[in-house]
Amino acid sequence: MNRRRMFRLMFALLGTSTLVIGGVATLLYLAHLQVPMPESATQAVEAVAKPAAAQSPDGRPPAPLAGATAPIPGLSYALFSGSHPLAAFHADPLPVFAPQDVPTIEGILTFRGNAQRTMPSFGTIESATSLTQLWQAQTSRSSWGGGAGWTGQPAIVRWPDRTRDMMNLYAEFKNRPNFTEVIYASLDGRIYFLDLATGKPSRPPILIRNPIKGSVTLDPRGYPLLYVGQGIPETGKIGYRIFSLIDQSLLYFLDGKDQLATRKWGAFDGAPLIHGDTDTMILGGENGLIYNIKLNTTFNRTTPSITVKPTITRYRYKVADQKEIGTENSLSAYKNYVYFADNSGTIQCLDITTMKPVWMAPGRDDTDATLTVEEEQGRPVVYTGCEVDKQGTTGTAFIRKLDGLTGKVLWEKTYPCFSLKGSRPVNGGVLATNIVGKQKAADRVIFTLARYHEFNSGLIVALDKKDGHEIWRQLTPAYAWSSPVDLYDAAGNMYILQGDSAGMLRLLDGANGTERTRLSLNANIEATPAVFNGTAVIATREPYIYGIHIQ
Repeated sequence: MNRRRMFRLMFALLGTSTLVIGGVATLLYLAHLQVPMPESATQAVEAVAKPAAAQSPDGRPPAPLAGATAPIPGLSYALFSGSHPLAAFHADPLPVFAPQDVPTIEGILTFRGNAQRTMPSFGTIESATSLTQLWQAQTSRSSWGGGAGWTGQPAIVRWPDRTRDMMNLYAEFKNRPNFTEVIYASLDGRIYFLDLATGKPSRPPILIRNPIKGSVTLDPRGYPLLYVGQGIPETGKIGYRIFSLIDQSLLYFLDGKDQLATRKWGAFDGAPLIHGDTDTMILGGENGLIYNIKLNTTFNRTTPSITVKPTITRYRYKVADQKEIGTENSLSAYKNYVYFADNSGTIQCLDITTMKPVWMAPGRDDTDATLTVEEEQGRPVVYTGCEVDKQGTTGTAFIRKLDGLTGKVLWEKTYPCFSLKGSRPVNGGVLATNIVGKQKAADRVIFTLARYHEFNSGLIVALDKKDGHEIWRQLTPAYAWSSPVDLYDAAGNMYILQGDSAGMLRLLDGANGTERTRLSLNANIEATPAVFNGTAVIATREPYIYGIHIQ
């Protein structure tokens, strides 16, 4: 997909050839055996208010969707409890996300904000006439540079007073009313903590050493927990980490070089799903595994202290004739159905209450952009786009709308794109996660394509949700991997914030695609902005993080 392809090629050779799983007949036989169950979650010493994600409009938890009943041609899989083969899995209690998942604490807590990956901004903007730099913070560098790369979205959170009081913030922020913190993982192998208003450090950085290309996640329950994966193994172990934000101590490390994985590439670029009510984390790895993790969290506000003691169920799969496995996108969800794509482009829907696949859609090409989900007339629909990678230096980016219950293609659009191959490839097509329009733009989705029309140019296109026809298009002189962010004013008008590879940050009118204003940051913007009440935070591939006022 990008510059790490040279590493991928080495480990892809270790991929599917060593997969040891039972066939369908074996699974049917094993289904009659006694099923070992992971231990239930430990109750928190003091409960935090349950997140809105667990509630439907009538106040009751959403009902789970029916699971799969028949084998899927071309797909085989196996489950493991810890390191032991598992005949069947039944979650208790059931992790079921609300169709429109909204965290209860203020901020952007994960990549694209919610379980459907459709909420990259928080609050509204007053107008959309200018972009003004408020502050600039500097990172260090690694062999991969500094700042942030793809996907590189920060978390922005306004901590509740009782949580802020127990954390190791610097004194000037400890008692500041409405203190809002930026938490940004960098290519330099550190996680930075900044004051949203000034860009000043709010506490010491966490040093991981391995470059981080993905996006951090915070706990939607308001627990002081930080979740983060690493992208490149340079110094020490590579995998997924959970930190306490009381004292920044490491609580848990999941080794990406999992003994049960068929691909020995231990990176985690995608963000997890956290279901607070059931204390569950769902995580996809570039090693080809999907993890269902019961966190077993214990949180004591009096001490204060927090611990996790995870128990893990693994889903390992093989698709016939598949050449590459591994998930780089962030998992998305509708109720108990989780959606993901892999490096071959295969899309799957997985029922996380049983860890059984529901459907599979064949791949068009490598798909690293996160799938977005929306409810239409009581049914989920999924939007997705692929890269031009396996196709060679030229090919087609496919943009599709799928039925989230069956995987049926509802419409498909095609766009010719270029790709840079070789030892340091930089692919074209869809690498940015799309916008699902809301309010006055509820009739459209916005996709950004790289290397369209000309080798270094790009395209931003608005497509009608019903049939995929183009509403407007905007050619850009520089391509973009950075995901566009949808912003709204009090009247419900949509605006789009889009960074590009030439370092330009543009603000577009969502109604017609016209540019309203721009700001140059002087270096490649691969990362994705997050926006909190009109303040955007974005890093470049140079060692800088910026606070930008939108007005």
